[in-house]
Amino acid sequence: MKAHPITTPEDRATAFAIREKVFVEEQGVPRTDEYDAHDEQDARHYLVVSDEGTPCGAARWRTTEKGVKLERFAVLDAFRNRAAGSAILQRVLADVQQEHPQATVYLHAQLRAVPFYERHGFQKVGEKFSECDIEHYKMEWQRPGI
Repeated sequence: MKAHPITTPEDRATAFAIREKVFVEEQGVPRTDEYDAHDEQDARHYLVVSDEGTPCGAARWRTTEKGVKLERFAVLDAFRNRAAGSAILQRVLADVQQEHPQATVYLHAQLRAVPFYERHGFQKVGEKFSECDIEHYKMEWQRPGI
């Protein structure tokens, strides 16, 4: 699996199609909640491609008043548990750490994804909450060596 920042309109459309499949079709997130102004304005988008060359995951990150927020991590069902999520998360974290070495890095993890993020150095912060009728925890990345 190889993840990379999106630099072409074609890759961007592919990433949005993956998000549409995972969040809107599978999870029932309203389309109006899935896409927002950050997609066009300030978010940095990523795509992960399988070893066979199939685009299979997407993500984005952006800076906020609280730090760097990782968002919209989506992996197509057929590629889950095959390291696509790890590949894209590791690439995003490497880029974020290079560009914002002191920033707090956080995300809102769906309940079922909490163990995945914990394996990658994130810890729950605060109480469980609901976004788009899906339970989440805010999680912060514990940078290596800190």
